[in-house]
Amino acid sequence: MSAAACTAVLKQEFPSIDGELLTYVETVLQSSADEFENGEEVYEAVGAILHEVSQDKSEDDVRDICDKFLRLLKPSNGTVGVNGEGDGGGGGAEKHKKILSAPINLGEMAATQEVANDDMHSIWVVQRDDSLKVDSKKLEKAEAKRQQKLEKRQEVKAAAAATAATVPVLQTATASQVISKKDNKMESKGTNRSMDIRIDNFDVSFGDKTLLQNADLLLAAGRRYGFVGRNGLGKTTLLKMISGKQLQIPSHISVLHVEQEVVGDDTTALDSVLEVDTVRTDLLQRERELNQLVAAGSTEANLGNELSEVYNQLQTIEADKAPARASIILNGLGFTKEMQARATRTFSGGWRMRLALARALFSKPDLLLLDEPTNMLDIKAIIWLENYLQNWPTTLLVVSHDRNFLDTVPTDILYLHSMRIETFKGNYEQFDKTRTERHKAQRREYEAQLAHRNHVQEFIDRFRYNANRAASVQSKIKMLEKLPELKPVEKEIEVTLKFPEVEPLNPPVMTLNEVQFKYSADKVIFTSVNLGANLDSRICIVGENGAGKTTLLKIVVSLLQPTGGLVHLHRGLRLGYFSQHHVDQLDMTVNSVELLQNAYPGKPIEEYRRVLGSFGVSGDLALQVVASLSGGQKSRVAFAKMCMGRPNFLVLDEPTNHLDIETIEALGKAINKYSGGVILVSHDERLIRMICKELWVCGDGTVKSIEGGFDEYRKIVERELEALAA
Repeated sequence: MSAAACTAVLKQEFPSIDGELLTYVETVLQSSADEFENGEEVYEAVGAILHEVSQDKSEDDVRDICDKFLRLLKPSNGTVGVNGEGDGGGGGAEKHKKILSAPINLGEMAATQEVANDDMHSIWVVQRDDSLKVDSKKLEKAEAKRQQKLEKRQEVKAAAAATAATVPVLQTATASQVISKKDNKMESKGTNRSMDIRIDNFDVSFGDKTLLQNADLLLAAGRRYGFVGRNGLGKTTLLKMISGKQLQIPSHISVLHVEQEVVGDDTTALDSVLEVDTVRTDLLQRERELNQLVAAGSTEANLGNELSEVYNQLQTIEADKAPARASIILNGLGFTKEMQARATRTFSGGWRMRLALARALFSKPDLLLLDEPTNMLDIKAIIWLENYLQNWPTTLLVVSHDRNFLDTVPTDILYLHSMRIETFKGNYEQFDKTRTERHKAQRREYEAQLAHRNHVQEFIDRFRYNANRAASVQSKIKMLEKLPELKPVEKEIEVTLKFPEVEPLNPPVMTLNEVQFKYSADKVIFTSVNLGANLDSRICIVGENGAGKTTLLKIVVSLLQPTGGLVHLHRGLRLGYFSQHHVDQLDMTVNSVELLQNAYPGKPIEEYRRVLGSFGVSGDLALQVVASLSGGQKSRVAFAKMCMGRPNFLVLDEPTNHLDIETIEALGKAINKYSGGVILVSHDERLIRMICKELWVCGDGTVKSIEGGFDEYRKIVERELEALAA
């Protein structure tokens, strides 16, 4: 009964929770019910998941719900009040006990050996009452039950220990570099005032794997660098090495790496951004202290002079303009005026990451490190960030897979490959052209060298035994030995993805008639949605965060039921759903083949291998534990798992979050070749432009298809941003 009650609470408090997450939370609550001692332990077990599925609940709300789960799983025995009235829902053993509320005649009771009613037991014993004897059978039964419970606890602990043993131990990254004596002297004397950052001849390793070897990195002051390369080569690790001071840079250069969300407390979003300017914060604090001393009648001689100096410094740093500047940044990242006044603890993890980005943009460090900043943003916020960073005054190093962002923001591209970093001038488009031309030139040079070698070798072989040509042959042999070692041009393996072939279905395969959805009377997501899709559909859904994009997808795949209207699906329709949490929900303790076996048992190993291979997970990679794979590789495994059901219609929610540029390109090509239908939520402009035939826009309480596609939508967003700036 307690499990069913917990499920009811889950559905009531989190109506948007999908089936997989619901089952997961139910399993955790049921399997660990005996282990929970307090609400904090319940929160530690499922709190993170509940935060993910809720946009409007604060941390305190989720903790209260976890306390409710505890009461349902382990109801209190309560206490017994006067006249036997329990105050807390007492258990069955307690309900017959009474506390006497009036004096009684013990002599009379002894004489009659009776009590006034059946609920009252005799308290005057004249002879031995056999009912007080210990029942040996009951004692044995109770002992056996206690032993069984103890063994069950030990089994749970053993299973947890076994699971922990199968999860790979997280390895740590290490770095080493060669620092010149000149740089060391300048650093120790404090005479190095250059804002350029040079890290020469350094290595970075992750466990036993070498990521960078004898690499060099030069970041010129004021330049904006886009850092690109395949997944798993060490881009994020290098950013952590720089921010963590494991790679030495001049100590006078301030570094800020946006990687962790803001800690939630009662500080408002606006104040959270303002407080990162410690100079302004300290001056304002000192101003308050001095004014309090003046108001208290202090006669200190230098009080007025110090207060004047504080006012001058505040004026110099334009402290009065700081709130407006912070508000502009927050507004651009999607925080309304109302949201800017809310406490940080009321925001979900995604919004706290936006807040961390806002704090970084406001503080303007000498070196700003951004790792996939567009992952947490909708298209409107991405366009604002692109425009804002084009005027960034200090040095910027950003890792991104968003091709359009890399075409707009960087002045230079750093290309990580072959354990080295190569620098290219210009944006990603220019880098791509230069790299392609360079590869062609290297290939031509390689082929010319190879032809020359073959020509010389042919002469040697022809006249090796000709006495008249002996001197010439020896000369050619020596020349051949002196030629530099010939190395073929390294070419990255092209990423290919392939979705399964499907049989055609007669249209329409999906229709939404007057569909509406609301979580409550005052939280309406959308109304009157009238749209349709067929197997040739390539529909992209855009809109601001919270507008209902994911909610719409969940209605389409029947994880949520509309609160009004009808969704009609063709009876032959097989939906493949890739959710935002798909990668996080993979079993990390097994390899990829075993993961597919567990999800779709009974098929030949070759079938699992074939499906994994169609997404680039082949050979030994398919036998690696999922936890050891990179984010992009896990995404490919998630695609393979989705396609084991041979869907004829794909519903994809932010599928590019863990993918590199090459894999996103391959995903776009695979979608275009796919013979089934596709509905996609994405903020990757290049992918949308590659595949989109119809654009659905979520916003203003509805979903509508717009003419003109993404170009028209971008114009609408840019007009809105211009209006905000004005």
